[in-house]
Amino acid sequence: MAVNLRKGQKVDLTKTNPGLKKITVGLGWDVNRYDGGAEFDLDASAFLLAANGRVASDSDFVFYGNTSHASGAVEHAGDNRTGEGEGDDEQIFVDLSLVPANVEKIAFTVTIYEAVERRQNFGQVSNAFVRIVDDASGEEIVRYDLEEDFSIETALVVGELYRHNGEWKFNAIGSGYQGGLEALCRAYGVNV
Repeated sequence: MAVNLRKGQKVDLTKTNPGLKKITVGLGWDVNRYDGGAEFDLDASAFLLAANGRVASDSDFVFYGNTSHASGAVEHAGDNRTGEGEGDDEQIFVDLSLVPANVEKIAFTVTIYEAVERRQNFGQVSNAFVRIVDDASGEEIVRYDLEEDFSIETALVVGELYRHNGEWKFNAIGSGYQGGLEALCRAYGVNV
């Protein structure tokens, strides 16, 4: 049975799920009905972060333009440009056993493609969630439904996997940012 988190809550993944190795981080959302003239294209990304909270190199940023980390630890399933349908809109696969030793944290984000040009923000998005599925069993082990109203934000950090005393934990972040993907890249040390 999945653990349902609220903003700021943390949960142990590997201690309570011994043998957990491969997970799928599923991200989903719905777009509210409005007549803005442009389709919404939301994009999930992962930033593999060192102890200083920044990437060691630009290749530690996994997204639709760089779908696989060199270590094989993180792989993006591909860009879903419409977000239509039920379930996960985008997925990121993580092999915890392959995460490089210098990576302390993996931040999962969602941004709106060309948000400024299309006059879009997360206030026009509803039912956003992140969930973690154990690939071996297919069981959803963690879910975080974002309930905040992000009326002006164009980027969200939804959650983080992080190491603590040799175990992997998940932190439900739910923080919004203005400036889209570029702002997140700058905050995490990716050259843009």
